[in-house]
Amino acid sequence: MAPPDNPICVALDTTDPETAAGLARALAGTVGYVKIGLEFFYAHGRAGYERVAEAGVPIFLDLKLHDIPNTVAGGLRALMSLDPLPAIVNVHASGGPAMLRAARETVAEIDEARRPKLIAVTVLTSLDVVDLTTLGYNLGGEDTPTGHVLTLARLAHDCGLDGVVCSANDLRALRRRVPGPFLTVVPGIRPENAAHGDQKRVATPASALADGADILVIGRPITRADDPAEAARAILDEIGSARSAARE
Repeated sequence: MAPPDNPICVALDTTDPETAAGLARALAGTVGYVKIGLEFFYAHGRAGYERVAEAGVPIFLDLKLHDIPNTVAGGLRALMSLDPLPAIVNVHASGGPAMLRAARETVAEIDEARRPKLIAVTVLTSLDVVDLTTLGYNLGGEDTPTGHVLTLARLAHDCGLDGVVCSANDLRALRRRVPGPFLTVVPGIRPENAAHGDQKRVATPASALADGADILVIGRPITRADDPAEAARAILDEIGSARSAARE
């Protein structure tokens, strides 16, 4: 599973279909993916999805399915009738092995050439060690969520999923402990000097890629820029400069 040529995935965090479709059109040819999340899909469903898809940018449909195995399988089966199909769909790894296997088997009903990548959310980047301890998770004596992330990532790998969503802070440990090829989709990405917003575990694009990220999810630094496409190009330039410096 080769990393994508363009690692930038732009989060279209809006409920306005005109805004979402307009951003997708503006970013076509400049970014690798756009991400549609819960707020947009709940508001506009299939019609909204297909309106964004008209721009021709591959879509990461970020619905984070988490329920009993049969319900998740049914939900995914309904999503597999979208046209065009999303490039990536996701579930919560904490749904457990039976749910993950049911999700994998459902997506596998699609022919391989069209089949979306199925990835699992490990630990949300809005959560830190205090949050996880409050929720009752046993972090194995570590002072970071990384141990829990690794447990969930190995589970997703063993259940046949294509990859995970994880924090940039967990990438190095994940690459050492989980066999590849295994897709890593990393939210909480902020260019140099950008505000962190509600993300507690963040990284720059260049540092995340250096640590093993495949896809970088970036929202407000691009979508709220005066010229989103130019903001995306600036991030690609930042990545290219960092890679050139690393080779020297």
